[in-house]
Amino acid sequence: MESKGLNSLRVRLASPEQILSWSFGEVTKPETINYRRLRPEKDGLFCEAIFGPTRDWQCYCGKYK
Repeated sequence: MESKGLNSLRVRLASPEQILSWSFGEVTKPETINYRRLRPEKDGLFCEAIFGPTRDWQCYCGKYK
């Protein structure tokens, strides 16, 4: 079996500055899912504004479907 392409791979930890540059928001609440609506809580661990929509091509409010 012949290997083509990658000769080596370097893995290193990201610095705090790099992690901050990747971020889109801050999780401020410990809540995850609203059990009545079954939707992510705003500013929680699954917030769509921070991590992106749960459904493709559809915003949280449902205006764009």
